[in-house]
Amino acid sequence: MEINSINAAVLAKMFLNGAKNLEAKKEWINELNVFPVPDGDTGTNMSMTILSAAKEVSALTQPDMASIAKAISSGSLRGARGNSGVILSQLFRGFTKVIAKEQELTVPVLSAAFQKAVETAYKAVMKPKEGTILTVARGAADKAAQMAEETDDLVCFLGEVIEEAERVLKKTPDMLPVLKQAGVVDSGGQGLVVILQGTYDALLGKEIDTAIEAGPATEVRKITKETEAEITFGYCTEFIIVLNHPLTDQAERKYKAFLESIGDSIVVVADDEIVKTHVHTNDPGLAIQEALTHGSLSRIKIDNMREEHQERLIKDAQKLAAQQAAEKTQQAAESSKEAEYKDIGFIAVSVGDGLSEVFKGLGADYMIEGGQTMNPSTEDILNAVANVQADHVFVLPNNKNIILAANQAAALSEEKQIHVIPTKTIPQGITALINFIPEQTAEENESRMLQEIKNVRTGQVTYAVRDTVIDDKEIRQDDYMGIGDKTILAVGKDLEQVTLEMTESMIDDDSAIVSIYFGEEVNEDAANAIAEKILANHEDLEVEVQYGGQPIYYYLISVE
Repeated sequence: MEINSINAAVLAKMFLNGAKNLEAKKEWINELNVFPVPDGDTGTNMSMTILSAAKEVSALTQPDMASIAKAISSGSLRGARGNSGVILSQLFRGFTKVIAKEQELTVPVLSAAFQKAVETAYKAVMKPKEGTILTVARGAADKAAQMAEETDDLVCFLGEVIEEAERVLKKTPDMLPVLKQAGVVDSGGQGLVVILQGTYDALLGKEIDTAIEAGPATEVRKITKETEAEITFGYCTEFIIVLNHPLTDQAERKYKAFLESIGDSIVVVADDEIVKTHVHTNDPGLAIQEALTHGSLSRIKIDNMREEHQERLIKDAQKLAAQQAAEKTQQAAESSKEAEYKDIGFIAVSVGDGLSEVFKGLGADYMIEGGQTMNPSTEDILNAVANVQADHVFVLPNNKNIILAANQAAALSEEKQIHVIPTKTIPQGITALINFIPEQTAEENESRMLQEIKNVRTGQVTYAVRDTVIDDKEIRQDDYMGIGDKTILAVGKDLEQVTLEMTESMIDDDSAIVSIYFGEEVNEDAANAIAEKILANHEDLEVEVQYGGQPIYYYLISVE
């Protein structure tokens, strides 16, 4: 069989089958987690990411290449979950930039699309690591470039590309020692190979069921709080540049640097044809003049935020006077209304009713239910941001696997400035909120929070789901494990002993406070007993015990 081109209908079938293949094998991919913890979620995250795009592709009635490209890019960007899901969405974003301009896909077009996919994904990750999905994608792209010189047959071309991706995947343990020690290949890379295999099966005409069903949404819950702050830059300025020529990377960096010199709340989304710009500045004319050097402008929108702020203050005063004059029943009704607009709001990702109550008490406006077992998507975060009545919205991911999705939400947000505080654990998120000072600017608060979360050490106690060896520690299935910020600190058969050993390894001469959050499977007496033993060894420490209610992890412990 020889195939020299792919039309839109065939591409849709290939993409949907890639999504279906990943969905069918997600649990197997989850089990490739390096740490043998019961929350491996790479397969789930990648599957939910691609299914978000697949639903949009399935909804197209008469798809052409441009509409399919848009559905894949938009659906995956907004549905991206976890680091692997965000990277996958960026691969799709780069890939679709190339194919969107074509009527049919040929070997040269697909080769160029693979190159753009890898380029876009690497650019999106601050510190790319080899031995991951990025390495597998780059290996496939390099092979695609080679094969483009040798054949016009898409069957031969894709077969060789996938074979190379599998070969690179098998080498990932040699690139990342932690994979080799755990005896697994990279789970994200495996997910990418599974997607490619599914698309190839569809190209070969294998019988497939490409029906896509909707998945469950992540729950978002609202709470209310009121604050006020000064506005540093008075004009919210937005416009689209219709480019005379595509921006080079250097030109894009120079443009962003100029905007940063005249304002803040900057969002620049560049394509080959347009650049969408958002900036808060005291001189919109300067932004417009700089933009005109790159092309013509459209959809210009300038709002005086100080004027709007004053109008809101007047309205607030009028409303307060009316409330004071009203009957008690009317006052009760008024108190249930949504919070008024403010300068800074907070979104926290949390799991466990006790931990969520802690965040609410510290002033979080929205809680996104999620964490180790369910990473919220980019769209979940954007939906939460839309409902926080604030110009500046701080997002506390509280999990290292949610930070990229939060950053992607920040890049996509059009009306509000999102500040992602890269909290990797719940205790870091709590510390960030504790250090918020309402009277100071968003930038000052962000700087302080970024500094303070560095002083928090976190330990988490759970159980092992398989036998393995990590950092010279032999782990057996069902052992208790105390996991620190970077590695496993304690392993054993006794929960209390493992918890104490883990905590002791985090305490040093500078430590002042130990906070213990006990999970849904632990009673308070057991948590208090651990606190007493810590105090017996460290009389100068302050030890706090609070109900967290988190699943899977018996204890979350922070040391500051």
